[in-house]
Amino acid sequence: MILAQRVAILLLPIALAACAGTDEESRDAGITIDNGSAIQPFPANYRTELLAFMKTYLNNPVGLRDTAMAEPVQRSVGGRMRYVSCVRFTPREADGSYREQRERAIVYVNGRLDRVIEKASDVCAGAVYASFPDLEKLTR
Repeated sequence: MILAQRVAILLLPIALAACAGTDEESRDAGITIDNGSAIQPFPANYRTELLAFMKTYLNNPVGLRDTAMAEPVQRSVGGRMRYVSCVRFTPREADGSYREQRERAIVYVNGRLDRVIEKASDVCAGAVYASFPDLEKLTR
């Protein structure tokens, strides 16, 4: 009985440390399995996937404005080369007012949308944006 308690006390900090994670990317939810392949296929359906994802990612996808998107380019994310597309938008509040513009990095693994990096200023530095009016037409 005492031995089991001691083992539990020793293993508890290890279990908690595994959940904590300090790396920014560890907080980003991944959707696809990352096999670590250095050669990544271009995400052919990136616009369609992004539109479908944003409908679920945003609390209120209706009424976005100032939308823009950068074509996917290869960038280093977490030490691995991945296709990354950057998106900008201004969300509308429940009271009808608008917040400041947001920038997100969309990471693709194996040609599919994998995750969103919310603090995208480093990943999206130098991105070439073009208007993305389809994002402004989202509905619930």
